[in-house]
Order: sequence, then C-alpha cells, then structure tokens
Amino acid sequence: MIPVDDAVRDDGRDTGPRQSVIVLTGLSGAGKTAATKLFEDLGYTTVDNLPGELLPSLGELVAEEPDRFEHVAIVLDIRSGDVQSAFAAIRESLASRGIRPRVLFLEARDEVLIRRFSETRHRHPLEDQRGIAGSIAEERRLLQGVRDAADVIVDTSDLALRELRERLFAHLPLDAEPSTLMVQVVSFGYKFGVPLDADMVLDVRFLKNPYYVPDLKQLSGLTTAVRAYVLDQPLAARFVDAVDDLLRLLVPAYIEEGKTRLTIAIGCTGGYHRSIVVAEELAGRLRGREGIPVAVFHRELERA
Repeated sequence: MIPVDDAVRDDGRDTGPRQSVIVLTGLSGAGKTAATKLFEDLGYTTVDNLPGELLPSLGELVAEEPDRFEHVAIVLDIRSGDVQSAFAAIRESLASRGIRPRVLFLEARDEVLIRRFSETRHRHPLEDQRGIAGSIAEERRLLQGVRDAADVIVDTSDLALRELRERLFAHLPLDAEPSTLMVQVVSFGYKFGVPLDADMVLDVRFLKNPYYVPDLKQLSGLTTAVRAYVLDQPLAARFVDAVDDLLRLLVPAYIEEGKTRLTIAIGCTGGYHRSIVVAEELAGRLRGREGIPVAVFHRELERA
C-alpha cells in the first residue's frame, strides 16, 4: 500500500532442519510489539526484554531442547542495556551450538517515531533532557552495529499491520527446504513509489486502464470483471506469456546461484487494477510449477 524500505542483507540459511530462531530488534516505536504478537500468532515462543546477562543461558536452553523451542523469537533492543554486547552474546551462544538465527531489524523515519510516541504517550527508553528527537538519534547510533549485521531491515513508517505481517512472514522460509527459491509477487502503483526490495520491476502501464471505465473504476484487480477486461487485451496475454518464459529461464539459474528469494514487482499507475490482475495471473502460473513457494502482496489495495 505504501512505500517500504525492506532490504535483505544476505541469503543465509535459517537454523537447523527443524528450529527457526528469530532475533527481532530495532528502534523503539518501530513496531516490535506488534511484530512480537504476529510471531506469537504463528506459534513462536517469544522472549522479550530479557536482561543481556541471561541471553547466553537462553541460547543454551533453546539449543538443548529443540522440540520445545522449535520456533523462537527473541526480542532484543535498547532495554537490554549494552545492546551490542547483548546481541553478540545471543548470536555467539546460538552459533556455538550450530544455530544460525535470522535477524530482523525494524526502523521508521524520525517524524513517524516522534508521532507514535506522542500519540501513545509512551516515553522513549532513552528520553531525558535531550528530548525525544535526541533520544531517537542516540538510539540509532547505539544500534548501528546491530543494524549492519541484520539479515532483513524493514521500514515500518507507512505499514499497516497486515502489510507488516506480509513483510515479516515473507522472509521466513518456514515450510521450504533451504535450497528452495521463494518467490514474492508484489503489485504497486508508480504514483506511490517503486518497492525498494524488488529484484525485478515490470511496468504494465501500457495496458488499457480499467480506471477509465465507469463500471470498473471502483473495482479492484481481484474482481472478475476487471480481470477479464485486462486479460482480454491481446497484449496482456502476450506480455504474461513472455514474462512466464523469462522466469522459466531465470528461476533455475537463480536456484543454481544459491538465491533463496526473488521479489517481482509489477506496477501500474495506481496499483489497483492492472498490476493486481497481472500479479495474480503470474503468481498462478508460478504456483503451477513444482517446488516453488509463491506469495502475493498487493501493496496499494487498502489505500483505495
């Protein structure tokens, strides 16, 4: 729906064949509480606000009881004290036992964080005489090393809860083998900006726009009428066929190269009609191929 600064830092594997261990970190006010609840809904055991001194013991416990701690999300932030040392402690504790946690870092623009603290009337953990803006700046400085080491960075400035869930879960290969390429197809509107995490961007603004058809203007690309209007255009069918052929060529090469995630962004003017139709059509074709998990995300759908 709204621009997202979402960067995958590497294509590292998650932990062992069963355990999934997440370290959830980031700026205060960036959405860690909401993200923690989302992980709980997914069946994760969540550990929040644990003192840094206890983190090595937690890593030992997680490693020694894999059946009990098959899915774990550890929330680590400035409340842990020396966050750099705490972060190093939990990673070392897990790594020494053969577990490679996936690190998710949440952040937001300064003006958004200030507004969130104002609306909730919560105090920033570092707030003192320097004020909220100064506290945010200091927290960014203290967390820079953790941010640099993160696997995934998500800017939550303009994300609704549903979008946050989509973004976080899209980076969790829970049901896929480590060698599997996971594909995410994202529809978007150029007027709201190109998704920053896209590996491939396709422009479908050359197709006739249902927006200018009175009976279709208020309908989304998920409706049968809009889908028919778009796909009945000869050029649309040729375009989807061409992209499908291209992906048949590229996907095996990506897998051979060791890439584990491919994000395909499909854009039209507003992201409400043509891009949604083409994204759904392309995702349907990709799902028909054995062994390729596919997720679809319509960024602008709730905006309208």
